[in-house]
Amino acid sequence: MTAAPGGSRALRSWGASAVCLSYDGVLALDGVSVAVAGGQITAAVGGDGAGKTSLLRCLAGVLRPDSGEVRRPDKARIGFLPASSGIYPDLTVAENLAFRATGYGLRADVAARRAADLMEQAGLAAARDRLAAKLSGGMRQKLGVIAALLHRPELLILDEPSTGVDPVSRSGLWWLIASAAADGAAVIFATTYLDDAQRAAEVLVLDAGRPLALGAPDQIVRALPGSVRALSAPPAGAAGDRAWRRGAGWRVWCPPGVSSPESAGTPAEADLEDAVIVASLARQLPELPRAGGSAAAPEQLTPVPQPAVQLTPVPQPAVQHPAAPLVESIAVTCRFGSLTAVRDVSIAVRPGEIVGLLGANGAGKTTLIRMLLGLIPATAGQVRLLGEQPSRATRRRIGYVPQGLGLYDDLTAAENMAFAAAVFGSSAASFPAEAPVSRALPVGQLPLGLQRRVAFAQALAHQPDVLILDEPTSGVDPLGRTRLWQSIAAAVQSGAGALVSTHYMEEAQECDRLIIMADGIVVAAGTAAQIIGDARVTVVDAEDWATAFGLLERAGLAVSLAGRTLRVPGASPDEVRQVLPAGYRVHAEAGTLEERFFELLGVAARDAVPG
Repeated sequence: MTAAPGGSRALRSWGASAVCLSYDGVLALDGVSVAVAGGQITAAVGGDGAGKTSLLRCLAGVLRPDSGEVRRPDKARIGFLPASSGIYPDLTVAENLAFRATGYGLRADVAARRAADLMEQAGLAAARDRLAAKLSGGMRQKLGVIAALLHRPELLILDEPSTGVDPVSRSGLWWLIASAAADGAAVIFATTYLDDAQRAAEVLVLDAGRPLALGAPDQIVRALPGSVRALSAPPAGAAGDRAWRRGAGWRVWCPPGVSSPESAGTPAEADLEDAVIVASLARQLPELPRAGGSAAAPEQLTPVPQPAVQLTPVPQPAVQHPAAPLVESIAVTCRFGSLTAVRDVSIAVRPGEIVGLLGANGAGKTTLIRMLLGLIPATAGQVRLLGEQPSRATRRRIGYVPQGLGLYDDLTAAENMAFAAAVFGSSAASFPAEAPVSRALPVGQLPLGLQRRVAFAQALAHQPDVLILDEPTSGVDPLGRTRLWQSIAAAVQSGAGALVSTHYMEEAQECDRLIIMADGIVVAAGTAAQIIGDARVTVVDAEDWATAFGLLERAGLAVSLAGRTLRVPGASPDEVRQVLPAGYRVHAEAGTLEERFFELLGVAARDAVPG
């Protein structure tokens, strides 16, 4: 037991050792071990069905594993956020917290002060009397985290706290999580996104219930067997199975002991995404030698069962790319009564390009997409879809994946595909290697990641000229996500255009251009590099990060945690040094797209005009 980083309370370590768990004979966890240290944030990463939720539920005491050991504090000292947020929709914000405080046995006056402080810090004070059902998704998640933090738990367990949450709400969530760790709590959270995992000091990567990697993000990268090389096009031959799309180019894994002409290209500096993808490939391609050129033990050579439905890009004939936009808005404005949801927005999506649409909830993205589809009229301005006014005829040439996927839960994947083919007058796409169990199951009973593959296949089956995709990869593991982006790129290279709405900045590298919206207007457009420009951020390196976090926060500076490093956008190194005592390493680095995004949102908020 040691003192908390911030000196607030003693630290303890919790976790699991060699945990195994099955559901009706199906293995959900297979020998999973993880340590969750006090004053530290640990991430459990993997796609839908990887075993993240099962692990967290074992740690919380909700499930009892078949074998192995779980070390956790008394249940009264655990804070748990389920994937559903655990909030009662028919209670107000304040009533939810009061109810949770009663369950924790907190004194009314103590609970009231703690709830008021947390609501203020999370920006929910003004919504204290609002029904939880009326909150945005991000606000509900923040309320769920606050409820789990109310009693200052020793172990904080968060199941996908940021999935589907816009960047602004994610920033607030991460501030709450970092504050809990600074207070000495041991924090573990589940996520499908590696930009979330980069914020953690320790990362556990899961795939089909088995651990693929465990350690600090930089340790996982250093342990990558072999090397990664960058290519301008996908390699031919056997190397194609070891390649994945990355931004505008490709990367290929060259395992140790494997040398072939396909390994051409230039050396690439691997990051956490590359390392996790390589770990997944190593599990799927067991015949390849491991680190040092030695083969794995036989029991390690069992391939991970692959999803029953695998998306195969639909071949499309090469076409001449006309200069005219496929989709465009010209100075469009949309009002709902006194509310202006979109104001004077002009965008264009041309053949052969992927355009990313970024913005917080309420920025106007969904309203803009619905105008482009012709589902709602513009109050002013003009919308052109495939060169004319949006109509039933032009919409037949669109491949659309809404955030809700647009699938019928009570139909199987094949039945959904057949229905879509009948609507569009095309041939239904087929799914290779479809397993009988998935063939018989309704889509609503399939894992979310597999549902997304079905939705993608359905959207691409009629060879659309335009793809409009809303949060297309949520819940998909890193390797599966790259495969989906390959499908998007294949359609675009054949002459289609794609407009992709996403909350996750790591996906911006897959887009040729970005459009950032805030308060109904476009605040930036261009490539990621153009938008970031020469933006800089101050970085603080220290083992005693919690003390520095508290000092910077009390000084009114925006601060975020990444592992054991603090990032302070909007403040110079000299300003930060004035707040911290001697001994901290303070320097400036290039800013990230996410940090530039928040800067743009701040400028938009200051310049906002009414109506």
